Amino acid sequence: MSVQCEVATKAEVGLPMGFFERYLTVWVFLCIVAGIGLGQLAPGLFQAVGRMEVARVNLPVGLLIWVMIIPMLVKVDFGALHEVRQHVRGIGVTLFVNWLVKPFSMAFLGWLFIRHLFAPLLPVGQIDSYIAGLILLAAAPCTAMVFVWSRLSNGDPLFTLSQVALNDSIMVVAFAPLVAFLLGISSIIVPWDTLFTSVLLYIVIPVILAQLWRRSLLKGGQGAFDAAMERIGPWSISALLATLVLLFAFQGEAILKQPLVIALLAVPILIQVFFNSALAYWLNRVVGEKHNIACPSALIGASNFFELAVAAAISLFGFESGAALATVVGVLIEVPVMLLVVKVVNGSKGWYEAR
Repeated sequence: MSVQCEVATKAEVGLPMGFFERYLTVWVFLCIVAGIGLGQLAPGLFQAVGRMEVARVNLPVGLLIWVMIIPMLVKVDFGALHEVRQHVRGIGVTLFVNWLVKPFSMAFLGWLFIRHLFAPLLPVGQIDSYIAGLILLAAAPCTAMVFVWSRLSNGDPLFTLSQVALNDSIMVVAFAPLVAFLLGISSIIVPWDTLFTSVLLYIVIPVILAQLWRRSLLKGGQGAFDAAMERIGPWSISALLATLVLLFAFQGEAILKQPLVIALLAVPILIQVFFNSALAYWLNRVVGEKHNIACPSALIGASNFFELAVAAAISLFGFESGAALATVVGVLIEVPVMLLVVKVVNGSKGWYEAR
């Protein structure tokens, strides 16, 4: 293992869950309340923010998304890609679940619940948009929070690092075609130009900037890197929360009229998390991987890159869209649900190894 990769492994995976991350669900709920309240008190202000667009990209939100995503991508060491061969079976299982099961299962769950079972309870004009948001949420595997989940489940840090680096590499080229395909089979019109602009702005450019920043930090050694990560760590969550306040300021009127929408959107998200984590966990057991590989594999297979999903939903469908709301529901339930998955995989170690 390279020195750079070793430093990254110690620095990135060895950190416990921070205060902001641990109570993310609480902050999201408070942002919902604050956003709805501010949207009702000062609608003109938020309408002015919504008009600050260039080529359908909202400038304030675009800046917040960069502040949200880039510090997370600094943690990713693409130099760890050569370590993939050390855990081929676990990597294969995670790739299968991330790219061939999760997006398609979410599209199916969206069709089943949103278009059919829950349709009478939802605004007719937002059905397609809700499904699009769910697809965006499932189409990109989680990046930063996976390091936390792996740490809490005693996962192999090198496996986690190499898997995240591989997923991010695939995401650069596969996210747009996959989203376009799934939107197409869901009978949703694909705005190709906006989709590719979103990929360029929220994946390609942030990856390049983050890796340049990472190299600069690592020149100072592990101490400098750790100190920088500690300083910039809260930026991502703070930018996410600010974005959510804006979103719910625009969504407030719709939510006040139909508060049940959030609970209904949570149903397919919860099902896909539990289904995909269980599938990845079981498949790793079938192929004979160790427990400390199966745990992060299951967690990577189930969690979502919700920051990217929120950004893409806003760019493609707008602040007031059902797609933006659906991705925010994913943020709302991510932490408590993934902590539950961590508890399950830790508690089932005896069963896993009894073969």
